[in-house]
Amino acid sequence: MVSFEDDLRKFERKTTRKMTQVGRKVALELFGRVILKTPVDTGRARANWQVTIGTTANGTVEIDDKSGGATMSAATAASAGFNAGDTIYLTNNLPYILKLEEGSSQQAPAGMVALTVQEFAAIVKQIGIEVSFQ
Repeated sequence: MVSFEDDLRKFERKTTRKMTQVGRKVALELFGRVILKTPVDTGRARANWQVTIGTTANGTVEIDDKSGGATMSAATAASAGFNAGDTIYLTNNLPYILKLEEGSSQQAPAGMVALTVQEFAAIVKQIGIEVSFQ
């Protein structure tokens, strides 16, 4: 016989699994948008977006990634460790990233992060539609 307590545990597991799924999808969508909005000259700024869980990244990455493909692959791999309740970070420690965010590049005169933050509600709504809690 299934008890009310068993039903609650089942609901908790399912909800936690869905929250983890939504968190990963939202983070990857947000991070992907920031990465791809980052201006490209050598690809160094784009390559230096680092995804970590629990603490921000230290240091810089010594690669160039003009397409953003390698950076997105690394972000996807890192976000696989995310679970509901975790804090996931997107960090770029290049000394000139703030200038790029403030519009110093004609490729991104309105920045990357600020624009993506404005899109947050729409992203969450879309992902909420994709991930059913039924």
